[in-house]
Amino acid sequence: MGHDHPHGGGGTRNADQRALGIAVGLTSLFTVAEVVGGLVTGSLALLADAAHMFSDSVSLGIALVALWLAGRPATAQRTFGFKRAEILAALFNGVTLVVVSVWIFYEAYQRLQDPPQILGGWVLAVAIIGLMVNLAAAGILRRSQGESLNVSAAFRHVLADLAGSVGVIVAALIILLTGWRYADPLISVLIGLLVLASSWSILRDAGRILLEAAPPGLDAGQVGRRMAATSGVREVHDLHVWTITSGFPALAAHVLVGDRDDCHGVRRQLERLLHEEFQIHHTTLQVDHETAGELVELELAEQREAPRTTSDDPATTTPR
Repeated sequence: MGHDHPHGGGGTRNADQRALGIAVGLTSLFTVAEVVGGLVTGSLALLADAAHMFSDSVSLGIALVALWLAGRPATAQRTFGFKRAEILAALFNGVTLVVVSVWIFYEAYQRLQDPPQILGGWVLAVAIIGLMVNLAAAGILRRSQGESLNVSAAFRHVLADLAGSVGVIVAALIILLTGWRYADPLISVLIGLLVLASSWSILRDAGRILLEAAPPGLDAGQVGRRMAATSGVREVHDLHVWTITSGFPALAAHVLVGDRDDCHGVRRQLERLLHEEFQIHHTTLQVDHETAGELVELELAEQREAPRTTSDDPATTTPR
């Protein structure tokens, strides 16, 4: 069996942790400012953005903890360590985005029945500050997301909130210029739709990994055919390709080779093929000679068919 574990280098993980830590600090501080601003101005758009910012802070904190857990060493009971903690965190982040969007839709529906008075100037000022905070957080996370679904989910949280800040600014400008109070709940609905859309890809990717589907863009059938075309390989079956965590694909297969072929040589050749052509570094290959099973079956069959003989010696008995 060939085992290689390149995933999650210490330098990359440390950079991700720093980026997430800074993003958590920025979003947490501004969440308080937006809640106060939303209550003072009466703006649902601002409160909706504050709710999303709060979910950002919680989600980024969970992503940070999951990243730390993923770096813990493997044990006898957890042979892959806690690498799936990142995927669970991403799944949680996707679910919270859905919950936040549903809350926004409900509040927007209530406000559309009787739009309240909004202090447009204060809403605009708070939203502009929020836009700058989200731009800073997004810039930090963008440089660190790499292959990590966990950090990518956190980044999309911030992107959705960035779009929310733009929406609040638009609502504030419409209210200031026209006095049309419906702008606030309607913009909130658009923010909710953006939040909901950003959750889809996170939930889809996390679900694929947890259900152990083949990595996106990798055709297991093509991989099997390429392996079967390798010199010395007679058959490939029980082929499984899945993802342990983001950027960590794995493969297991049973390979039959000719009775005179070198099992170990074919295995090493297949490992190089999978590494170079499909970027699969963690492989578990069971390689057997094609006739090994047939020889065992033939030997057992011959033993069953052999006639029984009894001794002429009366002292010898044949067991029944």
